Amino acid sequence: MSEFQFEAQIVHWRGPSPFFFAPVPPHCGEEIRQMSKFVTYGWGMIPVEATIRGFTFSSSLFPKNEGYLLPLKDKVRRKLDLTAGDMVSVAMTVRSAQR
Repeated sequence: MSEFQFEAQIVHWRGPSPFFFAPVPPHCGEEIRQMSKFVTYGWGMIPVEATIRGFTFSSSLFPKNEGYLLPLKDKVRRKLDLTAGDMVSVAMTVRSAQR
């Protein structure tokens, strides 16, 4: 498992299924891309455990434009009072896919 720490500005995807994400910086994305074939469970989804402001949650990175987005579920955003434009510090561990 690999661990990453980064700062990100939360973005709001207003597509057909609106959602909030913390973009993973390119320097982390390179390493994640190299290990992706060993940890993905399909469609390029990468299972992770992330911690923001002391709150730890499980999620899966979405591949997007040669990078990755960390989804922030409503439960996470409400607990931490986060919205688009907020800056967050993220500690994240890539996990092996459960098969």
